[in-house]
Amino acid sequence: MQQLVLDLGLAAPPTLDNFFADAAQPAVAHLRQVLAQPQCPSVPSFIWGASGSGKTHLLHAVRLALQQQGQTVGWLDPGSQVLPDFEDHWAAVLLDDCQHYNSAQQALAFNWSINALTPTDGRPRWVLAAADRPPTDLDLRADLRTRLGWGHVFQLPILNDAERRRVLRLAASARGLNLPDELLDFMLGRFARELGSLMALLERLDGYALRTQRPLTVPLLKAMLEESCET
Repeated sequence: MQQLVLDLGLAAPPTLDNFFADAAQPAVAHLRQVLAQPQCPSVPSFIWGASGSGKTHLLHAVRLALQQQGQTVGWLDPGSQVLPDFEDHWAAVLLDDCQHYNSAQQALAFNWSINALTPTDGRPRWVLAAADRPPTDLDLRADLRTRLGWGHVFQLPILNDAERRRVLRLAASARGLNLPDELLDFMLGRFARELGSLMALLERLDGYALRTQRPLTVPLLKAMLEESCET
């Protein structure tokens, strides 16, 4: 069976609470600390790691947390088509997948960073950026690369299979579900191995199990996929 692409639209919103990675706790603890303090840090925060390590999850989690506090943020990723000027009412500037920024996006990211960290009103805003490598290795304009790397820098590790299994079991247990070994083997062997994809699959399967009143099994997962292909 070919590896399947999962629809992430049904996944739970990314939060710091549903980010499961013990080795990444220093980064998560830092984000929680900044979100809890009234004054934004005067230096940037930078998170890096390979694809699937959870960088985008954490940036979306921070954006959601700030929005729940009634704050607005500036968001920039390589797919951003509209490149707005810095807004004074932003509480933070979030820069995702910096390694893929084009020249215009790099110029905007530098402008946002300067305005956020050294604003005219004297009140700094948080700059939180993410990439697949440390700041010193980014192929970006030198002033932006230097600006992003002079604050707090955290690396996110990739989970191994044992950690993925533990996380999926914890997530299933939180839903009151039993996740048998053969189903875990099937999920890890036949689907995208990024944790976000696996968690989305578990959520979809939970909903299907509730609707059909059947326990979690490999045949149930296959039935769900077959039904999805027919609709």
